[in-house]
Amino acid sequence: MIEVNNLRKSFKNKKQTVVALDGLSFQARDGEITGILGPNGAGKTTCLRTLYGLLQADEGYATIDGINASENPLGARAKLGIFPDKFGLYERLTAYEQIDYFASLHGMTGNDKKQAIERVIADLDIQELAHRKSAGFSQGQRMKVTLAQALVHSPQNFVLDEPTRGLDVMSTRVLRNYLNKFKEKGHCILFSSHVMQEVAALCDRVIIVADGKLAAQGTPQELCELAGETQLEEAFVKLIGSDEGVAA
Repeated sequence: MIEVNNLRKSFKNKKQTVVALDGLSFQARDGEITGILGPNGAGKTTCLRTLYGLLQADEGYATIDGINASENPLGARAKLGIFPDKFGLYERLTAYEQIDYFASLHGMTGNDKKQAIERVIADLDIQELAHRKSAGFSQGQRMKVTLAQALVHSPQNFVLDEPTRGLDVMSTRVLRNYLNKFKEKGHCILFSSHVMQEVAALCDRVIIVADGKLAAQGTPQELCELAGETQLEEAFVKLIGSDEGVAA
């Protein structure tokens, strides 16, 4: 389970102080897919980077399976599978070598590492890609290798930042199917997205963030009822109190 508790984070530039997170709190539970929705600049990415341990909150904290991400970033990260918004791969490495590298980052060695790599390659059905260099991989193939990197250490929790951006219809369907399988196995899945249809179809719970604060939370149906709307996009616009920055 992922818990965010009263996170506050500001960034200073020469002209002003920008408040990215202003007391944000929520939970993402095991066995559920939780979506984060918010307009551009709402604080979604700042929140996720705090979970990764890439940013230090000014106040508050996030925990991953009870581990404080600020106090023990390596321990928290070991419980996370991180799926970034861009499928950046080292193009001179094979898919196997990419996955092996991430397994090593998580402290895996020897036969345990070898078995974990072979298992995730089989689970994602990427045997044909395993010993090919990633230069020239399609977006769908890159997505699968990136997912394998996130899964090789068998984390309980997955964090995804706009995971379907740039994917074609078939690759998007493949990723959604995997996410539902992970949920059925009891994993905690947290992802940000601008695609309302995707959030409505996939998510058990939705966190709506505006101006670095929690604006509303609930199931997609509960949010629609709260706003008095029938579509999640219309409910979202009403709940954040603006139609600026909305991407469907």
